[in-house]
Amino acid sequence: MRTSKKQGQNKSLSAHPKVGEQRGTILPTPLPEQVSHNIETIIDLHARHEKEVSRHQRFVEDMTLFFGRPRFLYSILFMIVLWITANSLPKRFRLPRFDPPPFAWLQGSVTVGSLLMTTGVLITQNRQAKLANQRAQLNLQINLLSEQKMAKLIALIEELRQDIPDVIDRQDDEAEKMKETVDPHMVVDVLEETLAEELEDLEE
Repeated sequence: MRTSKKQGQNKSLSAHPKVGEQRGTILPTPLPEQVSHNIETIIDLHARHEKEVSRHQRFVEDMTLFFGRPRFLYSILFMIVLWITANSLPKRFRLPRFDPPPFAWLQGSVTVGSLLMTTGVLITQNRQAKLANQRAQLNLQINLLSEQKMAKLIALIEELRQDIPDVIDRQDDEAEKMKETVDPHMVVDVLEETLAEELEDLEE
């Protein structure tokens, strides 16, 4: 009976595919070459940025990452409770109280720790802001280039439409406007003026 049960269990296990085989059926199809190239480009940009980080900067960021975890919060609360309890015991226990109430050393330690954590967070945010600024400039450059390409493409299509004899030649005012590239400085000026007018209206 025992051997038959074991054989039944082995058959049931062999009937099910392995974990890797199950995951293989769930995995999506290979990505297109263009998407894979874009992913590799993004990874290269991140890798190049990470290589430029100094050893001190990385140490500060690792400490800041540790400060943001719940484990660090629980450890701080545990240390504060232990500190207050050890220094609030009655004298009859004859235990040394190195920081009696109002816990001046504890307050000083918390102040210094807060200063160090705030400085570490600011250092990390400065590098993240620099990276975000670089990404914004890259996005702006790509958007401007894409807009110029689209304007050039519309102009070429309009010329091709005029050269084909089978296509009726007509005046398309919207296409004529789209052939012209947009001046980003003018857009920013108009946007600032519009926002200023809206703020004035709201204040009135």
